[in-house]
Amino acid sequence: MHSNRNEELIDYPCDFPIKVMGPTNDAFAKTIANVILEHDPAFDASTIETRTSSKGNYSSLTIVVHATSKTQLDQLYIALSSHPMVKIVI
Repeated sequence: MHSNRNEELIDYPCDFPIKVMGPTNDAFAKTIANVILEHDPAFDASTIETRTSSKGNYSSLTIVVHATSKTQLDQLYIALSSHPMVKIVI
């Protein structure tokens, strides 16, 4: 039993998957890659996996970032969640 409630659940550094969803747009993946690069300068945009919804209205991007800290991930989630092209970040 751990008594430290603030104990990290993730061992940093690590590769951390993030899913980003938004309306289908030709610039969506490139735009999101630029946001990721601000928080993970070594990010390789060619690793983004893109899936389009059955009707083609929405796209989901699976992105794996190199997470170095909880602060970095928190800032990245805030940047992605507040971006006008993004509907959901998981």
